[in-house]
Amino acid sequence: MTRKASFTLPFLIFAMALLLNSCGSTKRIVYLQGADTLNLENSQYLYDARIMPKDLLTITVSATDPDAAKPFNPGKGGYQGSSGGSNNQLQYLVDNDGNINFPLVGTLHMAGLTKRESEQMIKEKITPYLSKTENPVVTVEMSSYRVTVLGEVSRPGTIKVDQEKINILEAIAQAGDLTMYGKRDNVQLIRVDAKGKKEIHTLNLNKADIITSPYYYLQQNDIVYVEPNKTKIDSTAINSVSIWFSVISFLTSMATLVVSIVK
Repeated sequence: MTRKASFTLPFLIFAMALLLNSCGSTKRIVYLQGADTLNLENSQYLYDARIMPKDLLTITVSATDPDAAKPFNPGKGGYQGSSGGSNNQLQYLVDNDGNINFPLVGTLHMAGLTKRESEQMIKEKITPYLSKTENPVVTVEMSSYRVTVLGEVSRPGTIKVDQEKINILEAIAQAGDLTMYGKRDNVQLIRVDAKGKKEIHTLNLNKADIITSPYYYLQQNDIVYVEPNKTKIDSTAINSVSIWFSVISFLTSMATLVVSIVK
């Protein structure tokens, strides 16, 4: 074998290894792989959040006669109720049984209802207290709709969801996207259901079928945790070892200095 050939062979092996590693890294980074083969004909695109215990609701009733609506908007009249809201609006904290105490009507079971369903239910309950010519408009807002994104993202923190609808990709985008150290194929979703049961679900953002997952849309109070990959863990371990070596080196130097002074 010539000298040139002996030099070229290791170089080619190194180049191929580098190329294969690059391909593997790309597969770990790219979102929604396989989207071109995904069948979305039977997937559900619409999503309505459902009210859960411990949700904070802002409820407003409007009527042709403002005086007729006043008893149902006690926050604007100084009523001492569940919880004070902004703009003098009363907010209702859904209790552990899923109920609120609404003026005149009394106990209303709200848990499990969508925004539209709750508005229709309240409208039916208050209609007997109004004149037959009134057609009240009820607005229900989930004031405490929030999700939290932690781990290997650029801006970890809690996100307030004004639209009462957010999917996992939108939440990650608002958190500044995953860092290069985030494991896209092992994202943990921590969820507490309406009965208080805690669940942990593993999601793979590399695969396109994430958009058909029942966990694609996030519920209020969901926590998304992005686990660090092996590179980040190894670098952290190396940094820790380096710190300990520095500390040991410093202590050794101090001990040597003390011994020299004593002598």
